[in-house]
Amino acid sequence: MAGSDLAPDASSAPDTVKILIAGGFGVGKTTMVGSVSEIVPLRTEEPLTMAGLGIDDLDGIEEKRATTVALDFGRITLSRKLVLYLFGTPGQQRFWFMWNDLALGALGAVVLIDVRRPESSFAAIDFFERRGIPFVVGVNGFHGEHPYPPEEIREALAVPDHVRVLLCDARDRESCRDVLIALIDQLIASAVQA
Repeated sequence: MAGSDLAPDASSAPDTVKILIAGGFGVGKTTMVGSVSEIVPLRTEEPLTMAGLGIDDLDGIEEKRATTVALDFGRITLSRKLVLYLFGTPGQQRFWFMWNDLALGALGAVVLIDVRRPESSFAAIDFFERRGIPFVVGVNGFHGEHPYPPEEIREALAVPDHVRVLLCDARDRESCRDVLIALIDQLIASAVQA
């Protein structure tokens, strides 16, 4: 058998795309990566401790017991030709310095928001707008509730019209997959227009 017979067929290898899942502290990023990933996700969660008192804002998320301190990593195959590598960012402000490194090579992002605490979303939206990284907004419906329609959320967050705002549930695989597909569709549409 010739060595070339054993070589993998490069034409059949899928394209891989790096996607960030970003947002404020406690918006559901780890949950989203975990619910949609086809592999056991890598998580860097640590328990919340007394050291975070006065630093971490737990208003509205008092039940939160752990937090991501570096990143979450998961993978989802959208088709034979497309695999997404998902990198969940840490949400606490003291870990934001990692976002620049995590954003290297990313083609797009999902900014996950919690409408109970919309102010936690502004930094993530600003981060991607300043760097020209395309993104969609995923509105995580805690307890299955979506009290506001997407257009009200768009207006409240001053999200440009070309950015999709989608209602989702970070616990639901299909819901998260649909948000990722909307991002990929947006990336393809931008590439076609360029």
